[in-house]
Amino acid sequence: MDLLWPIKWLIELILVSFHTLFSSIGFSFNSGASWVLAIVGLVLVVRAALIPVFVRQIKSQRNMMMVQPELQKLQKKYKGKTDRESRERFAKEQMELYKRTGSNPLSSCLPLLLQMPIFMGLFFVLNVAQRNEAGVGLLDAGLAESFSQAQILGARLSDTFFGSDELNVKIIAGVMIVLMSSSQFITQKQIMAKNQNPATQNSQFMQTQKIMLYALPAVFLFSGLTFPLGVMTYWLVSNFWTMGQQFIVIRNMPTPGSPAHQARQDRLERKGKLPKQETTPAIEEAAPEPEIKQRNQPVSKKRNKKKKN
Repeated sequence: MDLLWPIKWLIELILVSFHTLFSSIGFSFNSGASWVLAIVGLVLVVRAALIPVFVRQIKSQRNMMMVQPELQKLQKKYKGKTDRESRERFAKEQMELYKRTGSNPLSSCLPLLLQMPIFMGLFFVLNVAQRNEAGVGLLDAGLAESFSQAQILGARLSDTFFGSDELNVKIIAGVMIVLMSSSQFITQKQIMAKNQNPATQNSQFMQTQKIMLYALPAVFLFSGLTFPLGVMTYWLVSNFWTMGQQFIVIRNMPTPGSPAHQARQDRLERKGKLPKQETTPAIEEAAPEPEIKQRNQPVSKKRNKKKKN
């Protein structure tokens, strides 16, 4: 049983629908432009459908940042305790903390994981198309041949870096791989540089983010060498979507206490749009403190006599 059958059928439906649309408005039926635009349309549909998941991811990540001080206290509490009972208590209290605050350590990977079946489905659809075979849905043999033979800058969408001896294919694939990796790096970097509370810099969550900063671009770098250009087109456009989406979120919904949050507060204050409870209170002139008169201490008779002497 093919578990990806529904996804492949849906991918073919979206691709063929967009290809038909662009072919009807003037693009050549067999041109690479019509098929590339169809892939862009697929990205827009998929990413728009994932917006609710992305919003949930942002909230969960924010909760993870806010919970770091409590998590550090918990780690300090069980530091050096390696017995089984202590480890179980630590794990239980940690899960209770995540549950109470609505945090999820894997939230940052959720959109990526949800896109993986689509990514794999597109990969299999392209593999079938490059053999000029019909797919599982609307992609018949004629459309499959049109897709596999469609060219962009002289390279076919079904070509891969290692699967072609053509220099222009290797150049285009290499440029796309670099753009895929660098766009992923820039997206992760702007999250870490602008949207992190300084109080969480040494937390376990931040250490995970630092690993992802280099791990995800490396995945794109090595896996891109075996992907068809059509698949890389999907992933590259998806990365650009993510970059723009993160820019909007960081600018308009930054993490409290982060540099981006302070920059937003400054912008709103300059425009006079900062809510009263968020404005920085003006420094009022301190009222003059009442003069404290020093009370004369009564002098004892003995000390009085000494003064007279």
